[in-house]
Parts: sequence; C-alpha cells; structure tokens
Amino acid sequence: MPAPTHPRPHSETLANGLRVTLRHVPGLKRSAAALRVAAGSHDVPLAWPGLAHFLEHLLFLGTERFPTDEGLMAYVQRHGGQVNASTRERTTDFFFELPVSSFSAGLERLSDMLARPRMNLDDQLREREVLQAEFVAWSQDPTAQQQFALYEGLPAEHPLRGFHAGNRDSLQVESPGFQSALKDFHQRFYRTGQMTLSLVGPQSIDELRELAQQFAAVLPVGDKVAQAAPPPLAVKSYQQVGAHTNLLFAFDALSESSAEAMAFLCHWLNSAKPGGLLAYLHQQNLADSLKATPLYQFAGQALLHLQFHADGEQLDAIHERLLDWLSFFARQDWKPLREEYAALLQRQQQVSGALQLARLDIEQQAFGLSESGATALEHILREIGVVDNFSDHWHLPAANPFLRASEPLANAGLIRGQTSAHRGLRTFAQDRSRSRRERSPMHFSQALPDNSDEGAIYLRWQVEAAASADLRARLQRSLRQTRQDASEAGVDLSFSATGNQWLLKMGGLQEPMPSVLEHALKCLTMIDADSPRDEVQIPSMPIRQLLEALPEKSLPTIGTSEDANQLWTTSRWDGLALGLNQQTQSALGLALSRIPGTPDNQLAVTPIAQAQYHWSRINTASSEHALLLVCPTASRDIADEAAWRLLAQVCQTPFYQRLRVELQLGYAVFSALRQLHGRTAIVFGAQSPTTSAAELLEHIQEFLKNIPALIETLDDASLKQQRQGLADQFDDATLSTKDAAELLWQGKLAGHSSDYREQLVAAIQQLNRQALLDAAQRLINAESGWHCLANESMPDAPWPATN
Repeated sequence: MPAPTHPRPHSETLANGLRVTLRHVPGLKRSAAALRVAAGSHDVPLAWPGLAHFLEHLLFLGTERFPTDEGLMAYVQRHGGQVNASTRERTTDFFFELPVSSFSAGLERLSDMLARPRMNLDDQLREREVLQAEFVAWSQDPTAQQQFALYEGLPAEHPLRGFHAGNRDSLQVESPGFQSALKDFHQRFYRTGQMTLSLVGPQSIDELRELAQQFAAVLPVGDKVAQAAPPPLAVKSYQQVGAHTNLLFAFDALSESSAEAMAFLCHWLNSAKPGGLLAYLHQQNLADSLKATPLYQFAGQALLHLQFHADGEQLDAIHERLLDWLSFFARQDWKPLREEYAALLQRQQQVSGALQLARLDIEQQAFGLSESGATALEHILREIGVVDNFSDHWHLPAANPFLRASEPLANAGLIRGQTSAHRGLRTFAQDRSRSRRERSPMHFSQALPDNSDEGAIYLRWQVEAAASADLRARLQRSLRQTRQDASEAGVDLSFSATGNQWLLKMGGLQEPMPSVLEHALKCLTMIDADSPRDEVQIPSMPIRQLLEALPEKSLPTIGTSEDANQLWTTSRWDGLALGLNQQTQSALGLALSRIPGTPDNQLAVTPIAQAQYHWSRINTASSEHALLLVCPTASRDIADEAAWRLLAQVCQTPFYQRLRVELQLGYAVFSALRQLHGRTAIVFGAQSPTTSAAELLEHIQEFLKNIPALIETLDDASLKQQRQGLADQFDDATLSTKDAAELLWQGKLAGHSSDYREQLVAAIQQLNRQALLDAAQRLINAESGWHCLANESMPDAPWPATN
C-alpha cells in the first residue's frame, strides 16, 4: 500500500481569533480555501426565515474594491477554477480552488466580500427574485420535499421543523426591521472568532500561514459567540413511508466524538457485501437498497436516517432485522473494521484534490475511529436499543480486495464466444523491448509523466447495436460493489453504454488498477447472474436531467439489443492508458488479455453529422421549464476548438449576469464548454419556474447576437489576459492528472495526435480579436448546427423533433 502523502493538517488560532488549518501537499497543482462561518439558517431571527441564505447570495454581488465582474466568482471562472458556497442549519461555507499563481488574489476577493459587502437595495431586490425562483423549484422538487418531510416526526418547536428556504414573502427587503436584522446578523457572526479558514496547497506551511494572516487582516475582529442551543429532539425513533421507506433515530446529549462514530457506523451499514444487513434484506425480498446517513448534528444532537427501497408494509420486519444486525455489530471486535476504515480514509485523501482536502479539514474529519469515537459508538448503539441476543447468520463484510496487494482473479476466464487469440496482448514495455511495428489497441501514452501515484485507463468498445434500457441497467448493477470497493481504494470507476459506444473508465491511484480492471471485466461479462430489482430513482432537478441525457443524445444509435454476450463477442475495442509506470503496465497484462471483443487499433472516429437543428424532448416530471442549447464546432480542427474555448470563457460570466441577475429568469443558469465523444461544444443552460423553454431559447439567442459587441468591449490588454488565462489552464503546473487524462482521451476520440494538448495551447495563443469575432459569427449563424434538449416540445421550424 502506498505510503501516506497527505499528513494531518497544522492547526492554530491567529492573534485576531481566526482559527486556521494549513495543509502542505507537495504534489498538488492547485490551491484551495474553505471558510466556515459558525452561523446558519437556525441562527436567524424567527421573523426573517431565509436571511442567512440570502446574505450568502448577497456577498457574491461585488464590493467597492471588486465589482461583480472582478469579484470572486468571475475571477475564479476566468482562471478555470471552482467556487461555491453553502448555507446549512448552523454553518455557512465558502470555498474555491485556483491555480497557485492566482490563489492569493482569490483570497483577497473572498476576504473583501465577507468584510465589506455592498448590500445596496437594488441588488437585494434582484437577488430576492433569484431566491424566489429557488423557492418555487424547491417547493416543486420531489426530492427536496421528501427530505423536508423527514423531520415531521420531531417536536414542532425544533428548528428542523421550520421554514428556512427564504422567498419573496419572508425576505422583506423594503422593511427597516429586515435591514436591521440583516446588518446585525452580518456584524454578529461574520467576524474572526466565528470563522475557521482551511488552506491547502503545494505551498509550505509558512507560506500558507502568511496567506492566512493577510486574509485575516481584513476581517472584523470579534470573539466567538455562542449559538443558541436547540430544544431537545425528545424522540428515540420514528418511521415514514413514501417513495422510500425511512427509519430515523434521534439522539440528544451525545459526545463530541459522536460525528466520527456516526460516520463509521453508516459506512458499515451501507455495505452490500454478503453477511451484512443489505445482503440479507435483499435475500429475504425485504429491500433492494439501503442508504444510511446522518441528517443533522449539532450541540450533541444527531438524526440518523436509514432509507430503504422497500414495500412500506415490510417496515416492521426491516426494523426488526436492523436491530438484530446492530446487536450483532455491537458485540464484534471492531479492530479489523477500524483498520480498514482508516486505510480507506487515507486512500481517499491520497487522491483528493486541494478543494476536497480543504473541505475535509474544515469539517475536522477524523482519520478513522478513535478510542473516544469507539466509546461514542457504543453509546449510540445502546441508545438505539441493541440487545445481547442476535441471529447467527450475520458476519462481518469481507475485506476490500483493492486496499492491499492482491493476486489476480483465479476464475476470471474467457467469456462465451471469446477465443485464445485474445490472450497474449502485449504490454507497452514488451512492444518497445521487441521493437514490434504493430500497435496494441491499448495505447500506453507517454503524454503524461509516470512518476506520480496516479493514472488513468480508458477502454472503449464499438458494439453492433445499442444496449436496451434494461441491459444498461443490468450492466450498471453488475459493477455496483466493484465500483464501491474501487472508490474506497482510491480508484474512480465508471461504465457508460452510450449508443453504440461503451466506455469503461478508471482514474486515481494506479497501484490497485490492474486488480480493479480484472474484477470489473468479470462483472460486466457475467451480468446474467445479477438479478437485483431496479431501485426507484427520485428525479433530480430538470436541468440536471437534461445534462445526464446529453451524452446519449449526442450520438447516433443503430439498432437495439438485449443480448449482452452477443454484443460483447462481436464488439471491437481499443483503449488509452496515461501516467502508468512500468510496474503497473506489466501488472495489467493479464487483465488486458481478458478484454472481450476484437482488439482494433484503428477504430473509426465518430463522423460529424451534417449541420442542422435538432430538438430533443426529455420528460423530467417537473413543472419547471428547462433547456440546454448545444452549439458544437463545425469541424474537429484544433483551431476551431481553440476559438470555441475562448468564446466559452468570454461568455461565461456575462451570460450568467444577463439571464440570472438582470432578467431573473431562474437560479439555474450557466454556460460552459463540453467535449462530447471527441467533439467540442458550448452549452448554454437555463431552468425557470415561469419562463417557457421557447422563451428561454429566445433569450439565449438574443445573448448570442450580442457576443460580437461583448468582444469589442474588451480592450487589447483584457483580451490578451483572457487568452493567456485560458492557455495557462493547460499548463503542466496547473492541470490535474484527472483533467489532463480526460482532455487527452477526448483528443484521441477526435482523431488528434499525442501532442494534441501542445497543439491546442499553441492555437489558443494565436487567436486574435478577428478570429474570435469570426468564431462568434459562426456560432450565431449555427453553421455547425444547434441541438436543443428541453422538457417541452418545440414544433416550430427550424426545429424538427428527434428522439
């Protein structure tokens, strides 16, 4: 197992009272900050529900020093970073990630917006409409409403039962009382004693401390104020039946270590391995899925939620088996489970980026289950009501096979229709040593260095027909346990069957990858043995459903089949491996020999369809209106892609400003560049509670018409800055292994050579104003066609409906 590369963070309290955690990680290419304010929705005066969430929104609207187009969100987007915020019951978090060279300027903007928000009345009135749109979506979203309903078993006076979303009625911006409460809340909680800052990056601890001190110098100084304790939860447990079957356990007066105890318990409850609770419930036809999670934890209180996909009439039987398993679990020696849990947490940190680590540190996540955590867990189990007697059919889950070196699978043989010709596929090292002229269909690329712990593997199959919906579901189910084990071991594993293209993808720690690949191939080629029933899927918000459907709708489909063995046997495959060292390459030999289908190192590039308009209607089961406009490049030429990327960057903030802030169409508004099966596209998206899809499209088209004028407003220095900022995103010092691998895979799908990234950077740097204006005109004229995905029909020309 690789040695730990991410030591525990350094913690201290600065002279002005700001608590900081600093983590130096030499291998990171980016830096991240996470700031937690100890104040949330439950700390707001009862008269003004939603005030904390409203304030979080207002802080992003710019300051005197950094107006909106120079504020944190615009700055981070311009430099290819990530930024977001979240208001919870008792905390408000702000977090962002940037290249190291841009990080200090991001911190400046974060501290300025926290300390010196403008909060003028016009901004507040506009932003209230955004929250109103969020409220309408929340009130119509089945997932959100079912989550809210989970608290109905609690006492009416507990704040979890209250309304905290905020809307036009509760956010009475014109009221002097509201303005006074808003100002008081900001002054009371947004000060150093109430904040914790986490910084993560390749900088030394001393450098990170200096950045933290500069950040803190701007903030109002103040001691920590006690947040009012909630009334007792006053119940032990209760149950609910709806789209899912739910059991909830409430706790009062828990110790400080209860959070790590709850996390440990939920991890083992969620295990689907034989001998565990879920496996037994499935075997007895009582439930098909189980998800355990702590819904709420504050001041010694906690609410543990267990959600089952099951018949509500079986809830009493499920509850009985749950208590039986918990009684068994309580009497076991937890030492091996604690060791494995600590190992998987360590693996997770090894593959976490700067932002993930910063958020882990702000949560003060433990590195396993400590002795005090074990004591807290014993108390929690007693509170639930475990007993000394339990059934003898339970046993602890088998160890994760990927957390330690393991032998190849002994029984991962050839599938039906496969011949011995599939054996003996050469590794890159063997090809090179023998000076073979033939190219292996699995290309071990040297485009990424092989001196890190991480790597990526892509396996693609071209099949004769698209998998039916049932077959796609069975393929996904077959990988469920392997995917979970791989994730815990630091490997992100996914499989997609999109049209006539199937893709198995892995990224993360390379050491477990050969074993993960063997297990995954075995699962995918033996799906007949997998027979769980489908889970009930609660629809996500409409715009997300459109994004989920986008890859499928971007490929032509020829025929449909339910015969997995026939599709595997007649398929043709190739692949790409990146960043893998010689040891991992050699270890992959056996797994590569077991890939189903015929190896083919010259799979055809997906042809670009003739430019035309397409309208795809997706049923999202929502009254909200949602639309994506997909605008691809006319060719796969790298110069076209470079221009499209710069256009996407120039449009991102103005598009958000126009549709979300100025027109107030809804809260889900975005534009971004996407690569879909090797083709580059700019995607404009919007979701609105009141504006139809056709009207959303009109607003987007109106924005597109104004892009040339937007480009002309950029002076030469600004345009150069935009261009250089985009090029810098592809620099070795900035681009993560995961993002670099995905970029190079998309380049392979587009038919580009191995120096695709270098060619792309060169093309970006050659862009001038006229080239950008020409690209904008091609975009406006839809010279490469447009594809709309919406949850409404659009019969008018020029939009023919497609499936």
